[in-house]
Amino acid sequence: MGKTLSSDVRLALRDIYYHERTGRGKEAFALLEKASAAGDGDATCILARCLCGYQYVWAGHGFPEDDGRATALLHKSVKQGSALGVLVALRSGELTAEAEAQMPFANLQEAFDEVLGMAQDGEAFCQYVVGNAYFWWDFIRIQGKDAGAFPSPGAYRAYLKENIQKCEDWFWKALRGGIYFAANNLNRYYTKGDEDIIAPRPEKAKGIWKIGAEYGHPLHQSIYAEELEEEGRKEEALRWFKAAAEGGQPGAWYDVGRCYFDGIGTLKDEAYAVRCFEKGIPSGHTGSYNLLGKAYFYGRGVEVDYKKAFELLSFAYGKGSTWGVYYLGKCCFEGMGTIQDYGKARAYLEQMKWDNDDAFYMLGYIYGRGLAVPMDIPKAVSYLHKAGEYEQAKEELRHYKKTLFGNWVRRR
Repeated sequence: MGKTLSSDVRLALRDIYYHERTGRGKEAFALLEKASAAGDGDATCILARCLCGYQYVWAGHGFPEDDGRATALLHKSVKQGSALGVLVALRSGELTAEAEAQMPFANLQEAFDEVLGMAQDGEAFCQYVVGNAYFWWDFIRIQGKDAGAFPSPGAYRAYLKENIQKCEDWFWKALRGGIYFAANNLNRYYTKGDEDIIAPRPEKAKGIWKIGAEYGHPLHQSIYAEELEEEGRKEEALRWFKAAAEGGQPGAWYDVGRCYFDGIGTLKDEAYAVRCFEKGIPSGHTGSYNLLGKAYFYGRGVEVDYKKAFELLSFAYGKGSTWGVYYLGKCCFEGMGTIQDYGKARAYLEQMKWDNDDAFYMLGYIYGRGLAVPMDIPKAVSYLHKAGEYEQAKEELRHYKKTLFGNWVRRR
């Protein structure tokens, strides 16, 4: 038997990647830190990936993101003799000439062969790494070949195709072994193909997210639920959103909540929706803040509380979401839950990219009366006309008339 991963690394991989919904990610992270400090290069490599953000590790673990430390750990793993570390550093663009000189392998092929051996023995993370080496063309550097090593462009193209397509089988093995990330690359491989070498086969991508969902991966359960909702299978979608939420997928409680808030795939239950949004708050999901703010604004499932509504919607706005600018503008315009401020009201309302009669009325009122902005009667009238049959806008329009010269002025 060739090289195998240590029991600590295998345990950590189980809780971080293979069965992430168990909630033992932080314990696994601590185990990796301890093993890395004791000289386990594979542990150091996996620890580095844990610090690289949601593109490399499940966001539900809540691991810190630290690119600088991750890079240092990858270099350390190479120096500690981890073949995995060598390939992951290569894939990450961090296998510098200095780092490569420190690895205890004669060449990259030797490191690859060690990982390949573990992949062939059934180690899912290694299967994923091998698949990536083919998928991202790292095999060219590993094998030390380029176009110049072949007698013709056609021969080089055949070499590329032969190697690239090996990723498919390795990604399927990795996915079935528990690495949900493998599905991401499989989906891309099938839907995008690879330049003009591998043709897209989008029909083969159908069902990938369902497989991952059935394996219990919260991220895939959420993606599959979105697919089902788009297909109109709303009751099934809600069931998978719930599974994802219970498994810890960030944002999934928001999806469960909005379904109950508006009666999508279920009977409307605004009080339960509010509880779902509250569960989504700790993850910082802006959708939960927005809809919980809307609930407090209208008193849907909770008592009306404009102050809470304004605070929740302001948090989401501060995170880059403009979904709630109407409510924020309304609060500032009326002084509900915050100090009345026509300047802020206008700033919020003018960010709206959708029609809203009340918003048009408020903007018309602000410009027509010159509130925290230079008076602009033509602009005011334009907004008020946009509000159509909105009663307050019609009433405000009565304060304006058109002169003989076609100009709008305020009635005296």
